[in-house]
Formats: sequence, structure tokens, C-alpha cells
Amino acid sequence: SINDALDKAQRGLLDFFFPRRCPFCGRVAGRELLCEACKASLPRCDKVRTGTFGECAAPLYYEGRVRDALLAFKFKRRIEDLNAYGVLMAEKAAEVYADRFDAVTWVPVSKKRLKKRGFDQARYLAGSLCVEWHVEPQETLRKILDNPPQSGLEDADARRANVLGAYEAVHPERIAGKRFLLVDDICTTGSTLGEAARVLREYAYFSPELRAILEKAALMQADRNRTGGMFHAPKSSPWGEVQSCETLCPGVFL
Repeated sequence: SINDALDKAQRGLLDFFFPRRCPFCGRVAGRELLCEACKASLPRCDKVRTGTFGECAAPLYYEGRVRDALLAFKFKRRIEDLNAYGVLMAEKAAEVYADRFDAVTWVPVSKKRLKKRGFDQARYLAGSLCVEWHVEPQETLRKILDNPPQSGLEDADARRANVLGAYEAVHPERIAGKRFLLVDDICTTGSTLGEAARVLREYAYFSPELRAILEKAALMQADRNRTGGMFHAPKSSPWGEVQSCETLCPGVFL
């Protein structure tokens, strides 16, 4: 179409005057998202990890240039590299999870962290992945605790305790009966993904036919003391595992 032709011409001009640079080494990549050297040498991750979060797959390991690039994205707001991250995640998700999820969501940051950092890195990553599939990510979780960063904790038990109860469901009636591809930026022990997946699994257990019950429950806040609050599903779910794609590594999750 004419619009597609104009869009292609516009991208060509931008590439000519402002050539893309590889997010991992800074070399000019031309029209490509990664330079040839990084395509051949990046630490690719071929393992699928399992845990309380279900399955976790990442395109890259969190080391060397990958670590430097992700830290620059996360703390220096290098969002110009999102296209490359989105493509890497989309390729890995299609390879590992094809047709095994109904929607894409992300592990959110707290309001305090969002205000300090200015953006939610996992939300941006989920959005960049969804661009490849022409869909919108679904907000499912809210972080209600501003806990200390996981990066400051080395012990796995301490990490699990640090995120326990940190998330609550947003519009649980929209979660019911769905399988989710859960996106986060870094996965080390899997504690954060595990806690987020636990909350999703509680509501994903319910079939679509029970969404009306959840909707009614959301409106019955005055009766919470009498009813005992929100419904909670058994820990095991007939919907199977909640999926997740680790980082540009298994210590990272794009």
C-alpha cells in the first residue's frame, strides 16, 4: 500500500542519517538490529528452566556485554534498544512457547520505584515483544510492596521472603481461564517470577464461566470480613504452568 511504501521510505531515511547501533557493542549495524559480530558471539541460552514459576526461557545469558546493555537500559533508560530486545524475546517465545499462551503480561515495579526510575522496564520489554506480534500486553498485576532490590540479596530463601505478598491481581476476572507469557527483565533464582506466577495462577484456575463470580466478588468489598475476602484457588492449576521467557538470559528474562 501507499502507507507501507511511505513508512519504508521513512525508515530508510532514518537509517541513512541516523544509522542503528548494536545495543551490545555500539558498532553501526546499518539496517540490522545487531551487528554481525554480536550475532555470532552473544551468549545464547538454549536451556529452559523450570521452577515454581512454571517454565522460563531466555534468548541470552546475563553476562558480559548483555549485562552491560541491560543495566544501561534499566538504569540509564537506553530505550532506543528495545526493538532488538523485542525481536530476541519474540523469537525465543515462538520457539519455546508457540500456541501455549493466550496473552502477554509483565512483572510490574512498585509505584515508588516507577516514580524514581521514570518507567517500568518489564512493561517496556513486554510491549516491545508484542510489537512483533501486533498485539497489546495485558496488565494483570500490581506491586503493592516497595521491597528492597533482589540484586542486594544472594540467599535464595531471602529472595523468596523478600517478594512474598508483593503482588496483587488487577481485574482478576480478566485473568480467569487464561494462560500467560510472563515477562521480566532478569531471572536469577526465579523468586520474583515465582511469586508473580503464584498470584496469576490463583485466578487463572477459574474457568471463563466463573468470571462473573469474580466480577461480583470485586464489587462486594463491604462483605470481605464476612466472606473472607477474595477467592483463592488450589496451588495446582488445571491450566498448567504459567509461562515465562527468561532474559536476554537465565539470570535475565526478556
